[in-house]
Amino acid sequence: MTTIGMTAAATTRDRLEQVGLFALVGLVAASPLSIAIAQILLAVAASCWLALHLMRRERLEAPAFFWPLIGYSMLTLLSAGFSRDPVVSVGDCKQLSLFLLVPVVYDFARGSRARLLLTVIITAGAVSALVGVAQFAVFNYDILGRRPQGTLSHWMTYSGTLMLVVCATVARLLYDTRDRGWAAVVMPALIVALLLTSTRSAWVGVAAGLGVLLILRDFRLVALLPIAAAFAIAMSPPQVIDRMYSIFDLNDPTSRDRIAMLQAGVAIVEDHPLTGVGPDMVRHVYPDYRVPGAVQENNIHLHNVPMQIAAERGLPALALWIAFIASALMSLRPLLDRTRHRVLAGTAVAATVAMLTAGLFEYNFGDSEFLMLYLIMLTIPFAADRDGGLP
Repeated sequence: MTTIGMTAAATTRDRLEQVGLFALVGLVAASPLSIAIAQILLAVAASCWLALHLMRRERLEAPAFFWPLIGYSMLTLLSAGFSRDPVVSVGDCKQLSLFLLVPVVYDFARGSRARLLLTVIITAGAVSALVGVAQFAVFNYDILGRRPQGTLSHWMTYSGTLMLVVCATVARLLYDTRDRGWAAVVMPALIVALLLTSTRSAWVGVAAGLGVLLILRDFRLVALLPIAAAFAIAMSPPQVIDRMYSIFDLNDPTSRDRIAMLQAGVAIVEDHPLTGVGPDMVRHVYPDYRVPGAVQENNIHLHNVPMQIAAERGLPALALWIAFIASALMSLRPLLDRTRHRVLAGTAVAATVAMLTAGLFEYNFGDSEFLMLYLIMLTIPFAADRDGGLP
């Protein structure tokens, strides 16, 4: 190849790198605000990433937790093939394409770019929070049937993304040494918006995520949680307080229905242990497994991540999903000991704990907006470590 040709190829690679990075930053900014825009930008970033790999003839690199996700994807496709309605199940498998975020972020967000992405996440989350507060205060989104949902499609999705952003913001407040100011400014709006969603699973999830962050920082800081909870109760409107108290009400209809869904899920898994009933098939078989104590006639999912995965995709897929979580947490442990990466690693750990806890009451792993933001937050600590950062 001539010198001119080599220069042109290098210029093309540089441009692809820039376009991919800009698309990724835009994707991160859009993820708490618009799933359509975020998915378009993901397609652009993924195309640039693939083109760069082909030009450089590089092998695929990704954090260790990515490989169980690949296995999980393969078993999901197998489950779709054995589904009662393979066409519907295969169509639902398009969400697996979001796993491409892991290698894309790992490549484009390496080094100091990872901190930029965290700032963008917190800023976009703050904008989303302000929209939710305005919906409550101005447009009367103040009842359970019409809760603040920001610019997203549903309040459950909205509360889940707010939960993740709160974890990132608190991690920056606890561990950062230079960028705490902006996190402190936006924190009240994030907390208020999360409370106003009246979403109990997100409240429990954020409490678990923040509890882990406080323990990792200094065990004595855990004492702040009940103080913060008391303050939140004192400052919340009556409908939010009533919703808080319903967490402990065993006769609450939604709580009883979640127990009934778990019972139905167990029966589904017993009948379909290896491949499940197929992606997006729970809604079609639920009436056949509905127990007498169930409240709803039908449910589109089982409001529990492990149970939903086992029922839809089978126990082997659940095992690989658990391996994905275990691999992620084990890989994050060394990064928590490095001062430079502690903010990002703490964010990823808190987000994972929050996702797992909230996921006992809601199928958040199957929510595209939530999953995109979670995978980004989980991957950026490993991307930051790619530049051989200081210990």
